[in-house]
Order: sequence, then C-alpha cells, then structure tokens
Amino acid sequence: MSDLSRFGVSAEEELLQNFDRLISGQGYANRSEALRDLMREAIVKSRLEDAPETGEVLGSLTLVYDHHASDLADKMNALQHDYFHFIVSVLHVHISHDDCMEVIVLRGEIKQVRTLADAILSLKGVKHGKLFVTLPAREIVERHEHRHSHKH
Repeated sequence: MSDLSRFGVSAEEELLQNFDRLISGQGYANRSEALRDLMREAIVKSRLEDAPETGEVLGSLTLVYDHHASDLADKMNALQHDYFHFIVSVLHVHISHDDCMEVIVLRGEIKQVRTLADAILSLKGVKHGKLFVTLPAREIVERHEHRHSHKH
C-alpha cells in the first residue's frame, strides 16, 4: 500500500452512529477500512461510467436458468464459444431438478463483456441473472484524470 494520509471528516452524530452500526454488522474493524472500501466503490463506479468501449474490465455473470428450456444449453454454449477469448472460467451448478446456476468469469473490453452478458441474460429460459463488473486493481489505485467537468 502507498503512503497513508490522515484526514478529518465531519458528520452528524446520528449519521455516524448509524454508519458505525452498519460497518460493525458487516465485520469492519474500523471506520478507515469501511471508508477505503466506499472510496474504491465510488472510483470504480465513476471509471466504469466514463470507460471507453475498449477499457478492460473483470466481471462475473451469474445466472439461474431452467435446463429443460428448449435449445437453451445449445444457445448458451454457442455464445460462450463465440466469445471464448473473454471467458476465464465457468462454474456450473445443479440447483434442483429443473434449475441450474452458472457463474461465468469474464475479462476483456467492457463493450464485449456487456454484449455477451446481455445476449446470455436475454435467452428464453434464463430466469434471473446479473453482471458484476469491476476494474483490475491497478486501474483503481492509479492516478486518473476525470475527462469531463461536472456542474455543481
């Protein structure tokens, strides 16, 4: 970790008490750890919103689907083969007689990762799913100039 800087934060007592209860329930040892995580989350969110279509991301696509759905497995396999260079790993779990869950670990250009996720999630027979996207760690900690100004 780089050099640490200390700073003070002013907050209403009730807000601080609620925050302390929240982070304690989540297992944080102290406010600093929780604030660092909140900062990282804000940085990732901002950079993903500003990301060029060629920016590299890491992702996990989690979905639950009916494995009896007509041609679904074939369509999912075809998509995964078409985008094989973005797929790091696939975890397939049999949840019940009817349902399967897959977690597809993705790495690549943000546009392609989102395109693949949207294509899979929109297939008939997929009951629910969600794409989680983040940045490689170096992208979170390196200096980054904001591309556009925001009006306050």
